[in-house]
Amino acid sequence: MEETIAGTEAAQIPKQRGESLLETAVRYAEERHWDVFPGTWLEAVEGVQHCSCGDTACAAPGAHPGRADWATQATGSATVARRMWQKQPTASILLPTGRTFDAISVPETAGFLALARMERMELTLGPVTLTPDRRMHFFVLPGASVKVPDLVRKLGWTPSSLDLVALGEGAYVAAPPTRFGSRGAVQWACRPTPANRWLPDAEELISPLAYACGRDR
Repeated sequence: MEETIAGTEAAQIPKQRGESLLETAVRYAEERHWDVFPGTWLEAVEGVQHCSCGDTACAAPGAHPGRADWATQATGSATVARRMWQKQPTASILLPTGRTFDAISVPETAGFLALARMERMELTLGPVTLTPDRRMHFFVLPGASVKVPDLVRKLGWTPSSLDLVALGEGAYVAAPPTRFGSRGAVQWACRPTPANRWLPDAEELISPLAYACGRDR
């Protein structure tokens, strides 16, 4: 359920309702300069949606890499992205972390609490996704996966005590409007706009995120 993002600058990601996965993937590469790669997709078997990986108990049906070398497949080229999705138009849109951004992953309840706190603090956010498995991913500058454990310790927490994970090199996030089987689609909790083209550093967001995760335990 995407709405049109105001503005006509290059950072604009137009509405996705009615757009194909191909068009959306191309826009991410072309307008946001994010690397993208196609993941698995959903296939209807006797009226039931199953992941193309063939695992009937797949934890993220239609929303994970379909090959081991996915990191080498990721591209920031809109032309290459178009070619890849033309081969499999229903493939999920996955974004590798550790390149143009890292992502801090927290439970949905903690994420909404942190968003409210960040708004009161007047912090500038990057894009934030909300997934059907009830996780929120806060996009931050690359390098967060290395810094976050020490930042959490400085706030008085042990990293293992909080359900807060920094995704960097070798990881990925699913981008809207990728679907997780029958559970629904990934959505924007905070949409990409010209105003948040420049991402915050993990250090700017870690305090409200750690606080929210601590409250959510």
